[in-house]
Amino acid sequence: MSLEVTTQDCSALTEIQIEEMLGIEGAFGLEQFQKAAQDWVLCTLARLDGKLHGVTFSTLERIGGTPCVLIGLMTIKRTTKRDTILKGLMGEAYHRALMAFPDEDVVVGSRFASPDGVEALKALTEMIPRSGHKAVGEERAWGRRLARRFGVDSTYDEQSFVVASGGQSGFLDFESSKPEKISPDIVSLFKTVNAKKGGVLIVHGWTMAESLVKLGKHS
Repeated sequence: MSLEVTTQDCSALTEIQIEEMLGIEGAFGLEQFQKAAQDWVLCTLARLDGKLHGVTFSTLERIGGTPCVLIGLMTIKRTTKRDTILKGLMGEAYHRALMAFPDEDVVVGSRFASPDGVEALKALTEMIPRSGHKAVGEERAWGRRLARRFGVDSTYDEQSFVVASGGQSGFLDFESSKPEKISPDIVSLFKTVNAKKGGVLIVHGWTMAESLVKLGKHS
């Protein structure tokens, strides 16, 4: 099994590459992939033995001076190797962040339509929202900033971090192979998310500079 993860500018994507993404058979169609290619800067492709198994559309940017990794859209093929693909895509995101923002703490954020994908952010410090924690002003402010950046602030609730509807132009699409092992604390965060109406939860957290060195190290 050979995993290859590569990143390129979205502007360099070809029609053939975008059409190939349909083979992942996840939550997104051709129009959503085409829109993501216009909305985001970087596209990361994960191939297993030459076949496309996962894709991420993202950007590295500063919001109010703070370095951020924004995952606009990620989708992973539902196979027995899905965890390996998720790890590879996130490892590449952290590596890019390390190269762009050495010696800095970095915010990582994305949208989620179900609890499964939150696994992607398990390495972060102080994930917001989280069960049993009442978000303070600055944490809620980050939720608002991300909602604006994702273009979903019109139906966003800053207390719950939930976008009520119309929030699924892109999100982190990952289906767990062991849903019964997802933490009840994570599941509880989604009790007011109406995925059928396009609802999502905006989740963010920090990776400290010393942690990013380890997370972003290519083996």
